[in-house]
Order: sequence, then C-alpha cells, then structure tokens
Amino acid sequence: MNEFSTTQQTLLSTLDIELVEQTKNRVVATMPVGPKVHQTFGLLHGGASVVLAETVASVAACLNLDPGKETAVGLEINANHLRGKRDGVVTATATPIHIGRRTQVWDIRIVDEDSKPVCVSRCTMAVVPVSP
Repeated sequence: MNEFSTTQQTLLSTLDIELVEQTKNRVVATMPVGPKVHQTFGLLHGGASVVLAETVASVAACLNLDPGKETAVGLEINANHLRGKRDGVVTATATPIHIGRRTQVWDIRIVDEDSKPVCVSRCTMAVVPVSP
C-alpha cells in the first residue's frame, strides 16, 4: 500500500492540507482555516472544503488500487456546507460507501475542532488504467 505525501508543490501544499491517516478504509486530513481559504466575507470558501473532500477521497481510492496498473480520478462530487468557519482547523475523514472494480464512492465528513459538522460530501471516483 502506498502512502501519499503533501510535500510536492500542488494545490494541497498551497492550502496547507496535511494527510494525518491513510488506510484502505479511512483517510483523514486537516486544513487550517484563515485568509488563504476565505471567501469575500471572511468565511471558509466552499470550494476549499470541496478540495479537501476530494483530496481524502482520491487518496483513499488510490490506496485500494494497484498503483502500477490503475489510478482513480474524480468523476462526481457534491457537498453540503453546514456551518461557517473563520479560523482554526477543519478535519476531513473519508470512508467507503462502495469500492468496485471501475468506480468507488466515498463519504466525507468535514468537522471543526469541536467535531461539529462543517461540510458533508460524497465523491465518486472512476478507476482508470495507468498510461504507460
């Protein structure tokens, strides 16, 4: 099983997303909330929450694949933004709903430091062959 890192210069490093747990059945990541991820009114931008959600779903999906033969890419994501957040840290946890041969569906819960829900999301991943 591969572990994924956020040390490369990607959107994850830009938003300071940190992967803190990586197993086939659970991936957890944190993201600090501050001006870098705010929308105009000083609240956590919904798009940043979706980036965090798709990140944990993508990592989780890939942990369930043979990395030399296939990978997972986002096919669909939805999100319900439940609570505004101005500062602190949010934590996203992805757990499987369905792990199939060609698709996977992941449930993602994003919570604040008090475990209050900030966003709930469902992400469908397509399993595709790795190009040689």
